[in-house]
Amino acid sequence: MPLPPHFDIDPAAFWRDPYPDLARMRAQASVAIVPQLNATLLCKRDDIFTCEKNVEVFSSYQPGGLMTTLMGENLMRKDGSAHQVERKQLFPSLSPVTVRDHWRGRFEHHARAVLAELPAAGSMDLVRDYAMPVSANALREITGLISMSPDQMDACSQGMIDGCANYAGDAAIEARCHAATTAIDVAIDWYQRYRF
Repeated sequence: MPLPPHFDIDPAAFWRDPYPDLARMRAQASVAIVPQLNATLLCKRDDIFTCEKNVEVFSSYQPGGLMTTLMGENLMRKDGSAHQVERKQLFPSLSPVTVRDHWRGRFEHHARAVLAELPAAGSMDLVRDYAMPVSANALREITGLISMSPDQMDACSQGMIDGCANYAGDAAIEARCHAATTAIDVAIDWYQRYRF
C-alpha cells in the first residue's frame, strides 16, 4: 500500500487561515502527511466520523500531546471507561433536561443583554460582538467562574485553544496558554473561597 501524499504548508499562513490548505487536501486526498505539523491528517468528514470511534487505533489518549502537557490530563484525552467516569460525573449538570430547566433561562438572559448592547444602526461583527460574549457568559455560568468577565473568559479560552494548536512551538503562544490556565486557577480559587 502506498504512503499517503505529502502536503507542504506555510505554518504562518496556516495559523492565520488553515481553510485553503485544508480544502486543497480534502479535494486531493483522503489522508495527508503534513511534515510541518509532524502529523498525518484524515481529510474527509465521513472518514473522521468513522475513525474517531475506533479508539484502539485513533486513541484520544495523548500523554505527550500539547493539550495534556499544557493543561493536564482531561476528559478530551481519555477513552473508554476513563472517559465515561468523568462524563457521568458531568452529566447531571449538562443533561438536556438540566439545560432546558436550568441553563436555558440564564443563557437567554445573557443573549438578550448582549443584544441590547449592540448598536441600533451601522455594522457589527457577529462573532466578536455577539457570539463571543454570549458563549463566554454561558461558560461563566456553567463553570461557576463568575468572577471572570466575559472578555477574560474569551481570552482564556482563546489562549488555551491557541496553545493546543501551537505545533510550531511558539514561546509567546505557549506563555499565553500558561497565563490563561493560571487565570482559570485563580478564578477557581476565588469561587471556592466565596461561593458560600
